[in-house]
Parts: sequence; C-alpha cells; structure tokens
Amino acid sequence: MADAFRAHGLPVVLVNVEGTAPGRTEQPRHAGPFPDGWTDLVPELNRQPDDIAVTKRTWGAFPSTDIERQLKARGVTQVVITGVATGTGVEATARQAYEAGFNLTLAIDAMTDMRAEAHDYSIAKVFPRLGETGTTREIIDLLDKRSA
Repeated sequence: MADAFRAHGLPVVLVNVEGTAPGRTEQPRHAGPFPDGWTDLVPELNRQPDDIAVTKRTWGAFPSTDIERQLKARGVTQVVITGVATGTGVEATARQAYEAGFNLTLAIDAMTDMRAEAHDYSIAKVFPRLGETGTTREIIDLLDKRSA
C-alpha cells in the first residue's frame, strides 16, 4: 500500500515506537534501554527519502510526535491507518486522528494484534464508528480509480 501511495504522489508516514506509554503502576514496565534494532523499520516497508518518519513514545502516534502538524502542513485531510497492535496502538492512533479532524480509512487486512479478541473487537465495534474500513486491495483500487 505504501508503494501505491507513493506512486500517486501521496505522503507515506512510517511510525516506529521507542518507549512505553504511561500507565498502571502495578504492572511492570520496560525500564530501557531498548535492544539494538528495536526502532528499525522492516526493509519491506521500503522507506523512501520523502516518507515522513516519526518515533512515537505513547500508544498512539499523535501525542508524542509532530505527525499532525506535518500532515496538515501538506494539506492532508484523510489518513489511511495500518499497523500492529490493533487494539492498542492502531486504535489509539485512529482515535487521535479522528479527534484531530482527519477523515479515516482503516485497512483492516493490514493490521494485526497478538490478542485476537482485541483485534476483532476494534475492527467490528470501534473502527466503523471512527471512519471507513476496507481491505488494502479496495483502498488501492479507489486510489487508482481516483487518478484515472
């Protein structure tokens, strides 16, 4: 999907994570430093010089980065969200993007979670309330149709 966005001249945002969100104090938290390579993006993402890359330090990508400013400076009004940890990081980012006034599309086949029940709940109950949902293929087809 990132390659399709690049081909259409649309911005691609790559997010990695370094740190942990504040949370319940009775649960153990990672005390850092993170292992070497922890923040490395997988080569399959094919990071390009024009991509926006941010490092989040909270569940969602908005509060601990300048992603909102960067997107709005480019005139972006709609975001497509993918990722890992559907029920935490993806959902938090989607909620924050919605609250920031972006129109959302959630690529439901381009996200995963180690907790199947969290993944399923977010897709079935939360995401339809925040924006449109679709598959990667459906989203790419819409991009292609838009440019035709």
